[in-house]
Amino acid sequence: MIRVLFICLTLQTACIFDASAQEEFVDPPSKLLTTLHFEQFTGGVIVLNALLDDFKDSLSFILDTGSGGISLDSTTVAMLHLQPTAPERIIRGIGGIRKVGFLKEHRLKIGNHEIDSLNFHVIDYDVLTSLYGRKIDGIIGYSVLSRYIVKIDYEKQVLSFYTKGTIKYPKGGYLLKPYIRMLPYSKASIEDLKKRGFNYLFDIGAGLTALFSDDFINDSTFLKPKRKRYLKQGEGLGGRVDMYLTVMKSLRIGPYRFRNVPINIFNDDYNVTSYPSLGGLLGNEIFRRFNVILNYDKQQIYLTPNQFFNTPFDYAYSGIELYLIGNAAITGKIPAGSPAEKAGLQEGDEILAVNNKFGMTLDDLKQSLQSSYGKVKIIYRRNGELQSTILDVINILRK
Repeated sequence: MIRVLFICLTLQTACIFDASAQEEFVDPPSKLLTTLHFEQFTGGVIVLNALLDDFKDSLSFILDTGSGGISLDSTTVAMLHLQPTAPERIIRGIGGIRKVGFLKEHRLKIGNHEIDSLNFHVIDYDVLTSLYGRKIDGIIGYSVLSRYIVKIDYEKQVLSFYTKGTIKYPKGGYLLKPYIRMLPYSKASIEDLKKRGFNYLFDIGAGLTALFSDDFINDSTFLKPKRKRYLKQGEGLGGRVDMYLTVMKSLRIGPYRFRNVPINIFNDDYNVTSYPSLGGLLGNEIFRRFNVILNYDKQQIYLTPNQFFNTPFDYAYSGIELYLIGNAAITGKIPAGSPAEKAGLQEGDEILAVNNKFGMTLDDLKQSLQSSYGKVKIIYRRNGELQSTILDVINILRK
């Protein structure tokens, strides 16, 4: 009898202990604030519309986890007759270093939700406007992203902003636990000649797969030395920079593996990648393949594979970079030895048609060149004269 009583008392104590162990303090549930549609440009870059202060015309912003603040284009600021402070802080980007002024304590309305007390730094984004063929009025980064939980649905092209709080992530995904100090940093695994870890910046504002610093490539020696590199142009803060395009064997993020990934290599003169802490960044040509939840408050990013997960990468190399200048698609610097140079194209040529298809937008022209291999007919204008040539576009995967 004593033995039975002891067992019952033990069970009762365990039940009381279990009940008390379930009590804990938690944040209130996250609540939906607003949803809105966005557009995607080359490389999966997200562009959304928002209203500044009481101005009636909407402005176009790039959503960018690679931005440590929020910014406005200097020509937009002048058009709105706003007066920024004198240059007071230095910001750094791939193309250079700039000292910028600010517009302080302004409001931004995204969807149906208004955000106050924002300090915009002011900088010239003319290169982004010419790159995407549409006026880019600013960049939305940490100053906004840190205040909310943000869901990005690339399949429906919908952004959703939620209050901070507890949130249940959907099944079938993977939770990244980045280190977020204004910018989110995480780890991946890369492989080519050999396998190694890679610390990277999670950068949805970059329209590419991966960008490595030349220092990281040289010191890590993970890339096969016989990998052929193709010279191209890239864009960043401060202007255009030379990059090299090639391929690596694989990239792994958590349980997700991508094979034969195109990569870009550049000389990081301004140490944007903070080498040796980081080796570079991963861009939206990777992350658009997931639906993404950004939860800066909890230092979490949740990835769920979407319908674009298995979309083939772009391996086309023509040597042509196009910019919209005066409503015309104009070629940038033509790399030596590229298919574009061999076809006789020069910097400043106006591209009118690809394979006899006229009237295409800048983005359409870029997509056409990126999805074509082999012989491509280019019709262009130089010094007012119409000309044509045959461009032999290289597949860098098949050499």
